[in-house]
Amino acid sequence: MTFTKTTEQSSHYEQLEKMSVNELLQNINTEDKSVPLAVEKALPAIELTVQKVVSQLQKGGRLFYIGAGTSGRLGVVDASECPPTFGVPFDLVVGIIAGGDAAIRKAVEFAEDDVNQAWKDLSEFNITTNDFVIGIAASGTTPYVIGGLEQCNLNQIPTACITCNQGSPLSKVAQFPIEVVVGPEFVTGSSRMKAGTAQKLVLNMISTAT
Repeated sequence: MTFTKTTEQSSHYEQLEKMSVNELLQNINTEDKSVPLAVEKALPAIELTVQKVVSQLQKGGRLFYIGAGTSGRLGVVDASECPPTFGVPFDLVVGIIAGGDAAIRKAVEFAEDDVNQAWKDLSEFNITTNDFVIGIAASGTTPYVIGGLEQCNLNQIPTACITCNQGSPLSKVAQFPIEVVVGPEFVTGSSRMKAGTAQKLVLNMISTAT
C-alpha cells in the first residue's frame, strides 16, 4: 500500500480570503460533519483498543498518551479530565507531550523530531508491561511518537495509535492501530481542525469506555 498523507493534501476550497464570514463558517461546518462518519468506520479498531486497555488496567496498569503539538495537547487534556470526571487517581491516565509541559502553551521547536525522547519521558514514570501506551499523531509520521511505540514494543508494553492517515508508519508500529481518515483540511495542512476533532472524539471514547 502506498502511503499518502491525505491530511496534508490541498483543501477542497480555494481563495478562502475572498469568502464572507458566513461562507467560511458554513464550509468549515460542512467539513466538520464528515468527522463523526470517519470515526464510525474506526469503531471496530477502537473497540479492540478499549478491550486491551481494560485488561491492562485490571492488572494494575496505567494508560499513557504520547504526542507532539496539537495531538500531544489533546492527550494531556483527556488525561487531565479523567480524575474530575470519573473519580480515578490522577496518575491512572497520563498525558505526555513532546517538549514537556511548556509545550502545552507554546510550541517547542524540534521536540517532535527526537526519536528517543518519548521513551525517556515514559521511563520517568517507571513504565511496566502492565501499562498501555497510545501514540497520537494526525500525520502518523511523528518521530517522537513512532520511537516511543517502538521502544514500548521492544519492552513488551502493548501499544496503540490514533492517526488520520491510512497505512502510516505509526500504524505499522502500533499493535492496535486506529485510523480515522478525515481527508484534506479546510485550511490546507491545518491538522488541528478535522484531524484534531477526530482525535478528540476517539480519546473521549477510549477514556469513557474504559
